[in-house]
Order: sequence, then C-alpha cells, then structure tokens
Amino acid sequence: MNEQKRILLIIGGSIAAYKILELIRLCKKAGIAVTPILTRGGEQFVTPLSVAGLAGEKAYTHLFDLTDEAEMGHIQLSRIADLVVVAPATADLMAKMAAGLADDLATTALLATDKPVLVAPAMNVRMWQHPATQRNLATLKHDGALVTGPDDGDMACGEYGPGRMSEPQAILDAIQRFYGEDSLGNTHPEKSGPLAGRKVVITAGPTYEPIDPVRYIANRSSGKQGYALAEAAIALGAEVALISGPVGLPIPPGVELINVETARDMLKAVEGELPCDIAIFCAAVADWRTQTDAKEKMKKDGSGKPPVLNLCENPDILKTVGHMKKGRPSLVVGFAAETENVEANARKKLGIKNADIIIANDVSEAGGVMGGRDNTVHLVQVKNVESWDKMSKQQVAVRLMGRFAAMLLAKA
Repeated sequence: MNEQKRILLIIGGSIAAYKILELIRLCKKAGIAVTPILTRGGEQFVTPLSVAGLAGEKAYTHLFDLTDEAEMGHIQLSRIADLVVVAPATADLMAKMAAGLADDLATTALLATDKPVLVAPAMNVRMWQHPATQRNLATLKHDGALVTGPDDGDMACGEYGPGRMSEPQAILDAIQRFYGEDSLGNTHPEKSGPLAGRKVVITAGPTYEPIDPVRYIANRSSGKQGYALAEAAIALGAEVALISGPVGLPIPPGVELINVETARDMLKAVEGELPCDIAIFCAAVADWRTQTDAKEKMKKDGSGKPPVLNLCENPDILKTVGHMKKGRPSLVVGFAAETENVEANARKKLGIKNADIIIANDVSEAGGVMGGRDNTVHLVQVKNVESWDKMSKQQVAVRLMGRFAAMLLAKA
C-alpha cells in the first residue's frame, strides 16, 4: 500500500450523499486522504465545490475532461488509491458495476481499477429487496467487493426497512478494518465481536487426487460456501485460517489462506492450525485416491480396455478431528453433501464423525447447489433438525456463523 493512506471515493446519486461530507471529514481526521469522484446523480445532492473543499483535492466529475486526461487519465485515477469506496452505492450504480458497464468517469474507474472495492448501498427498501439487486449484490461479492450495510431505518421516501446507507462512522470503521486499524488509527487492534479472540479453521473447495500428471479425482465444489463462511467469521471478529482446495475465488480480506491440493495435504494443514475454537469442515474432500499415481501420462494401448485404477480411502478429516482426545476444537462442524435421504444420512454422519452439528444440503443436479450462488441447508444435531429456506450462500454463511458463535459461547 501507499505510504499515505488514500481512498478513491465515488459518490452516487442518493439523498444519503449528504452524509458523505461527514465521511470525508472523518477520513481526513483519521489520516486517510480522499480523492473524490461524483456521478451526475451525486452532483444533484452535493456540489463538487463542497466535496473538494473538505477533501482538500479536486473533485472529479467528467470522463471526457481533456485536461484531466492529459494530466492523469481515468486509468491512473483508478490506481492511485489503496481502496475504492462507493458511497452511496445506488441500485443503478450497483447494477452497472455488476454488469461491467462503463458510461461515465465513476463506472470507468471502477472497471479499470485493480484495487479492492468497498460498497455502501443506499436505496428504497423495495429496490434493495428486489431480486435483481440481490443478484447484483451476489455478483459483486463473488467478484471480491466488500460491503457495509445497508441499515434498517426510516427513509426519505417515508418507508421503513433495509436500504438506509450505513452511517459515516460505520463506513470509516469498514475502511479502517481494511487497513487493519481501530477507530483511533492503531494498527493490529484487538478485534471486536462475539468471536473476538477466537480462532476459526475452515476448509473449503475440492481436493484433487492425482491419477497421473494430467488427470485427477475430484468433487464438483466451487468453494463459495466455505469462502463466504470465512468472510462472515472475520466480520464477527475471529482469527480465520481458510484451508482451501483449488478454486478461483478472491481471498476474503483479513483471512489467512492456506492452499492445498490433496486430502492428505488438507489434513496436515488442519492439524497445523490446531488448536482452534471452531473447526468448520466445508470442503468436498475426495473419498478415494489411487494407491499409486502414475509418473507418466497413462495412454490408450489400442486394446480397447481401460486401465485399472486401484483405489484406497483418503483420510477422513472431520472424523479425525471430531474424535481427537486432546486438543479437539470446542465446536466441530461438518457439512454433508447428499443426493438422497439428506437428513437421515446427515444424522448418521453426525454420530460417526462425532461432530457437534452437521450442515446438510441436497447437491443433486436439480438443486444447483454445486457451483451455484444459493443454498438450502438443514442444521442437524442430536436432538433436532432445523431447515432453512433457500437463500444466497453469503446469507447462509452470515446466519451460520451467528449460530456457531452462540453455540460456542453457550459452551463457555
């Protein structure tokens, strides 16, 4: 990061834009420089002069300002900051971001940036709850965007509900978390939240079990649910070690990522991260591997007979940790990906693995869970089963981590 902390602040067209003047003041007080861009809508609520006066820098507005293009250019403008903050992020602006549109300076800078993006949504409650907005939100999160808010509250339109932009102090807090600071600017603070001071280990994604140098055995896991859980755990103040099989997902901010390929690698990495308070086994670990993997590519010999693969079982990571006599995590969470008899199979797994809770889901082709954005889960414990309605994997993660935090505290 730059020696001078700097954000690129994109101001959208919402009545909530009046709060951005206070956000700029708070950022400057915290030692964070602000380079502002106003959309056409943003200019209807706050003026470039007021924004520039508080920021102490020019407020940029137009894509085809030839002087600015000669001096800096919209590409350079998108790269000068450590973090791009979009606040207020209107439904229109979020839709353009999700679709990759670039029809003004703000959206062009967003498409051109190689820096993390923090989004603070602000809109009418019905607009926020509309499926299109929720799809756009999921896309932005999948692309790695950080999100703060929105809050519930009274709105300028007279309605009440979610959609109200986070307060300036809450947005500043999110910015400072990006920098690893507390509200006083102290680096590496003690985290706050129900999981503050707690360590969470999460496995995610598939494992690859080599057959030969070019082929492997694997499961159809995208890693999205595990990565969403890691992000949700960080938000609750936890120290998070994410042990991931091969996926193409952005690393959640603040997470320690440990990349592995095989089940044996994953078990070794898990053992290396113990002790911990909560262990969540979300990865789709391949149950079998070949007894020996060929050192050269296996080729057809013209006989029409396929090669014989001698398989052996992989280590059962959940069972290994669940049955530990010493150093077992206080809360051991397993996932059960089933295609039939979901609850019955999950309950059986709960006992065999000695887990505290199993999160079961139907991964048959009709469900679209593997690789999809949504999930329907069943929380299986010894005395009860709780089923949740279908929701995004991010929403599932937030609710699950809240439940796990409560379960951990109840054990204390």
